[in-house]
Amino acid sequence: MISKWLFSGALLFEIGSWVAFHQQLSVAQATTLYLGAHLLSSAMLSAGIWLLLPRRYKFPLPWSPLFVFSLAFFVPGLGAIGVAVSLFPALYLPRRKQEQNWDSRGVPDLPFRPQERSKALMFNDGGLQDVLRDAPDTEKRLTALFATRRMPAREAIPILKLALRDPADDVRLLAYSMLDKQESEINLRIETTLRQLSAAEGVHQAALHDALARWYWELAYLGLAQGSVLEHVLEQAREHVEQALSAAGNPYAHVLAGRIALEQTRLDAAKMHFNQAETVGVGVQTLAPFRAEIAFIEGRYEDVSRQLARLTEDVLQRPPFAALAKYWL
Repeated sequence: MISKWLFSGALLFEIGSWVAFHQQLSVAQATTLYLGAHLLSSAMLSAGIWLLLPRRYKFPLPWSPLFVFSLAFFVPGLGAIGVAVSLFPALYLPRRKQEQNWDSRGVPDLPFRPQERSKALMFNDGGLQDVLRDAPDTEKRLTALFATRRMPAREAIPILKLALRDPADDVRLLAYSMLDKQESEINLRIETTLRQLSAAEGVHQAALHDALARWYWELAYLGLAQGSVLEHVLEQAREHVEQALSAAGNPYAHVLAGRIALEQTRLDAAKMHFNQAETVGVGVQTLAPFRAEIAFIEGRYEDVSRQLARLTEDVLQRPPFAALAKYWL
């Protein structure tokens, strides 16, 4: 309603501005009267149009109404007519929105949590590795790295190491920081345990040796140590697990000692530790995968199948044993 009054007032003032030239007035008086009436007409026209504009066209102020005012004021006569002819049909007769025949969707981002999988499906990190190798968008490669935070460290670290060769600095720095964080946490636990070891005695001392052996083994198992550092880490793990074995009551220390020996390719020592672990009560199913690995290294392939057959059906359906069972059994 206010806009209609403004438009009516703008029309009357615009007509009045032209009437000034038909009166018997001096040129200065006629010009002053015309400019005053035309100014009021342009201001009222701009205000009325601004009130009817959609919100996205009203701002920023004052440029939106000032643009309409400039068109109406600085082009005498034709300016106001042009503004009215161009804007009024759009304001009062808007174009109908056409019916959309399809709903376009963008490419979805990587999920922030692992999707639910049935037992028949195996987890595979190939998807994230493919994203890091082939995705041209840096944001998608960064999202793939963030997805590894919900994965087991053993599966996430190869992906992070692949990201260290990424051409984008952001991806490389993020991968390095995530790897460094995992390694720093393990090293901090090792340093804390070593400080406690100096004042420990008896059973507590054996438990700390066992913890140190497991933390050193973790560095090797996760692939955070390589080359000569890997050899040093494995040797430290072997020394501490042997100290832990000196105290009875920890049968799984034999399993750890066997795994360390297997990683160092000391097969006879590995077999001895696994046999001792079985003697003190460790289940055959726990030892079967390691014995199968020893049999494969030694070329006793029939024994590989025999050891894998000791595993339960449920275990053989989960990675990494599903692929092994499909080939060997």
